[in-house]
Amino acid sequence: MSTVTSVHHDVWNRHERSETRTQRLDRNWSCLLQELRVVLTGVQLLTGFLLTLPFQQRFAVLDDRLHALYLATVSCSIAATVLLTAPVALHRLVFRRHMLSRLVTVSHRLTLIGLLLLGAAVSGVATMVFDVIAGRSAGVVAGLVTLTAWVALWVLLPLVARRGTSADVLDS
Repeated sequence: MSTVTSVHHDVWNRHERSETRTQRLDRNWSCLLQELRVVLTGVQLLTGFLLTLPFQQRFAVLDDRLHALYLATVSCSIAATVLLTAPVALHRLVFRRHMLSRLVTVSHRLTLIGLLLLGAAVSGVATMVFDVIAGRSAGVVAGLVTLTAWVALWVLLPLVARRGTSADVLDS
């Protein structure tokens, strides 16, 4: 972001919100934590559920294709859990080091990647469940529908909604 743009955003935040750059970063951090609270319970439950599957009797009768899909899905879910909890650990390690701008920027990126992996994991779960219950074709359709829905709602809709706007933060 250019210096002129950054100054413009600082002026806008001061005028519209009576907010300094530091207050804006505090607000951004608080918003990010609220979003993480919403998603973390779900990703942790999903990961826990997936981790128990290999210990179920029916798991052994699944074919190699479903075992491979399971491994990919559980990998995405574990990675999403790690990435979505990383901002808390990062905050602890940089606490009181005057790194709020960097903390918000890095945590934002970790969260975006974590959400993408969570979407992939949810699509994998839909594929596996429908495959086991209703057959391979139903599994493929369920996985594709889920994939399409999360890409549309988690990626395309936000990108369309933000078109014509610009960020109000500086990258550190």
